[in-house]
Amino acid sequence: MPKIEFWKNKEKQLVDPTLFSLHAENLAKEIAKEIEQSRSANKRTQIRKFYDEVIRLDMEAKAREDEWPNIIPLVHMLTAKAAYAKGRSLISNGFLNFIKQSVDQIANPKDLSVFANFFEAFMGFYRLHGPKN
Repeated sequence: MPKIEFWKNKEKQLVDPTLFSLHAENLAKEIAKEIEQSRSANKRTQIRKFYDEVIRLDMEAKAREDEWPNIIPLVHMLTAKAAYAKGRSLISNGFLNFIKQSVDQIANPKDLSVFANFFEAFMGFYRLHGPKN
């Protein structure tokens, strides 16, 4: 799976124009394909738990920007939660890598906001291409 880059030009705060369309759909298709290897992995309810957590953290960061130093460790905890879910065969390697690569790109509230928007786009495409559960 190729690495998803949020920014076309981070210094100018320019988001990749195809991030929420082409890249989100391609990732959703790749993650959906991994279900064939493990029927218990990547169920929408499990993926939704991660999405809900990202949205909660994004809302908290927007509401309390001065608390960012206390919020960023919780963002990084998403990687540990994904590793735990992978250990229980609830998510695939591809989804774990998606979370890891995304969290690695987050350094400030704006990065988290772009990730939350990308995850939202991914969820829409995952509903189309993913499991019907």
